[in-house]
Amino acid sequence: MTEMQDTRNVIDKFKGRSEAEIVKELDAEDHGLVIALENTERDFNMGTIVRSANAFGVRQVYVIGRRQWNKRGAMMTDKYLHVQYVSSTAEFVELMRAEGRAIIAIDNIPGSVNMAETSLPRRAVLVFGQEGPGISEEMAQAADKIIAIEQFGSTRSINVGAAATVAMYCWLQQNVLGIIKSS
Repeated sequence: MTEMQDTRNVIDKFKGRSEAEIVKELDAEDHGLVIALENTERDFNMGTIVRSANAFGVRQVYVIGRRQWNKRGAMMTDKYLHVQYVSSTAEFVELMRAEGRAIIAIDNIPGSVNMAETSLPRRAVLVFGQEGPGISEEMAQAADKIIAIEQFGSTRSINVGAAATVAMYCWLQQNVLGIIKSS
């Protein structure tokens, strides 16, 4: 495929290159953020989260629970990162502990801390629950930290796809971009 014929939604430097070549180059630039999605209800937001993960250079996405998810929102970006399926929260937690990753759940449940008031560890996995029910009780118990995104309007919560995008960018600000919070 030549660059002129390449209609994929990839940046110019990847036009005309194979999926394998693109994945190899992206893997070489891995900055270390991992995300996980609890998939209990086949949430349509998962595709949006995967697309944002790709945009922010995330290389590894864990899907906990059901293997089936709506990939339409991902716009084929799932082809350029690594999606791993784990059947249970317990299996996922064991994997993350073995990798030495802090499990950071993003949800606005009691006991959560405000995002602006916390640091996101470099060796983290950010976990997102389902639209509506949020993270499971089992995940809440396993998480090293639960973080809420501050809101100032009348709604109880923001869309999980939007929350994932905010959280991933916040991690990038703190761990890759070197943006310092001012007092």
